[in-house]
Amino acid sequence: MEDFRLIKVTKGPKTLLIDNPTNYPLIGMGAQGAVFKISEERCVKIYSNTLQAQMEVEALKAGQHLPFFPRLYGYGENYIVMEYFNAPTLKEYIRNCTFIPESITRKLLFILGEMRNAQFTMIDAPLRDIFVLENEELKVIDHVNAFKRIHPVPLKLLRDLNMMLLKESFLSQVRKLEPDTYKTWQRYFDENKIDYRNIPVFSGGDGEGVKVDSAISQTLIGAGHQGAVYRIAEDKCVKIYGKPGHCEMEKTILLANQDLSFIPKVYESGNNYVVMEYLVGPDLNTFLKKQTTLQPVVTKLLLDILTSQKQAGFKQIDAPLRHVFVTNNGFKMVDHVYSYSRLQERPLELFQNLHERGFLTDFLEQVKVLDPATHAEWTKTPIPLTEEEVQREIKDIPTVLPVIKNRSSKKGNGHKKGKDHGKDHDHKKGHDRNSQKREHGGKRDNKNKKKGNDRKKGSDKK
Repeated sequence: MEDFRLIKVTKGPKTLLIDNPTNYPLIGMGAQGAVFKISEERCVKIYSNTLQAQMEVEALKAGQHLPFFPRLYGYGENYIVMEYFNAPTLKEYIRNCTFIPESITRKLLFILGEMRNAQFTMIDAPLRDIFVLENEELKVIDHVNAFKRIHPVPLKLLRDLNMMLLKESFLSQVRKLEPDTYKTWQRYFDENKIDYRNIPVFSGGDGEGVKVDSAISQTLIGAGHQGAVYRIAEDKCVKIYGKPGHCEMEKTILLANQDLSFIPKVYESGNNYVVMEYLVGPDLNTFLKKQTTLQPVVTKLLLDILTSQKQAGFKQIDAPLRHVFVTNNGFKMVDHVYSYSRLQERPLELFQNLHERGFLTDFLEQVKVLDPATHAEWTKTPIPLTEEEVQREIKDIPTVLPVIKNRSSKKGNGHKKGKDHGKDHDHKKGHDRNSQKREHGGKRDNKNKKKGNDRKKGSDKK
């Protein structure tokens, strides 16, 4: 048997960096570590931070008597060997449900009650960390914060159910099955009700994502270098920025370009937030994972975005796959903070993304047919595919924001209330995925970017 201790997991600027000289397959990666399958019954989670490994070991030891905990087989300074579950997550299991089965609700309430009895402070589990075995037996993973975070009510579980439109049916069943639990949760939400305009979001510093309060009950759908995005209604989300300057830049760009079909509709803005449309649909990176060929219509829609950017005066011409969403109203693109602050004449990150998916050659051939002049411009010098080559081509320039045009069209309704009416607006991804960081910053903060876009974010699946 190979020695899994040869695998190295370190923290990179945006994602974990993995050096795996073994044949053990990577089956999950999250914020704390990466998980590898080492047998049909076992997996190993290797951490970048030994303190987090120690925290999860203590939690697993404390929960070994609980039937929903994975069995603990061994551990070291930076790894844990535990039970492997070859089963769907609860999110996958109930994906097509119109209401949550009462049998699942009963089991979730049992799990939450046992966590409380075990004196865990985090009485919670997101759907991605719950596995459904035969006979609907539930198993819960990722307990690193069991004694660190304080979640007296299942905030993450309720957020996930809300995203899947199952929260109300779940709560109605909780009210019937455990009325006292339901009243306790309602009292907590009443006492901790918060206006989204006052949700604290702090800049994480150079190369780091923003910091958010995990106890906020609002549904967090994404967080990146400039801001965090919360869903606040069926069709709306709000992006809250760590720095007012970033809010000002993106707000202006969005409001000035509301006539462009790929720009999300803006409803309201303030000094540190923008309310915009919630985008229903997968991001293009996720969509293309399921495709074996690049359909010409995808190339045409991407080319339309890039051409519109250039015509509108954008300085940064790009459409990273993770920022483009496939919606019923066509492709929509988010994250425009640096559109007028970086000089980039070719869609460099898009090229990299398509290269990673194996579609770059097809994309360029299709562009050559659709727009020979653009193809000639893009290919007159070799296309850079390494991060170092890309960074040499992107230049910082003085920011000159576009002028917000007065308009009476329906898209022009997305303006700020009060005196910040004329400032730019921003938007974030709306989609039923946990998303960790989804923001783009032109000259990217990640100087040594790994090909990590395909990995699931924020979950250590076993």
